Amino acid sequence: MKNPLAGIHGVRIHSSRRRFLRQLSFGTALFTAPGVFAEELARRTPWVGEGPFYPPRLPLDTDNDLIIINDSITPAVGRIAHISGRVLDTRGDPIRNATIELWEADSLGVYLADQPNRSRFDSHFQGFGRFLTGSTGDYYFRTIRPVPYAGRPAAHVHFKVKMKGREPYTTQLFVKGEPGNQQDRIWRGIGDPETRGLVTVDFAPIKESRIGELAARFDIVLGATPEA
Repeated sequence: MKNPLAGIHGVRIHSSRRRFLRQLSFGTALFTAPGVFAEELARRTPWVGEGPFYPPRLPLDTDNDLIIINDSITPAVGRIAHISGRVLDTRGDPIRNATIELWEADSLGVYLADQPNRSRFDSHFQGFGRFLTGSTGDYYFRTIRPVPYAGRPAAHVHFKVKMKGREPYTTQLFVKGEPGNQQDRIWRGIGDPETRGLVTVDFAPIKESRIGELAARFDIVLGATPEA
């Protein structure tokens, strides 16, 4: 695959998955009605702490398909989720050349980072990926639907945005309607319901998928970009 958007430098893509995922990544935009963020662009995506499980040693494969590692034919365990969106400033303008990093636990709630239960980590799950935005600010990842685990009752995905001349910005993506959200101290601590809503989105079933795949749309709104 692993990058369905053309023009991104340095990403390996296998042709069959490339065609499928290119179509699907653009198709996920249909899950968001035009203008849905019109009233929210003045509000930045809330900062949420990185947490303890950012991988201390990055995997050899760090592209945007976390389901398949390198040339393996065995996929990760879990319900496939396509997460896409745009990186924007508060004026609604796209931010290019932003590196989006995504990491999350596997289907058993185990991270790639060193943990007491690290030996249980799904060896077919990449656990971490990167994507570089182009002129439209778009990004895309294929991963699994996040799951809750001990200490974090809210299923979530970690994001870090890196840009030249700025400090990295971290946030987390939560699943709308997840029963554990109300019990999760990090989700509750984000602020008022409107602010939490900026990082809490639907993971909607893809009607055309025969294997129950999901799509989530998550736009990340940052402050104005520094002057060149």
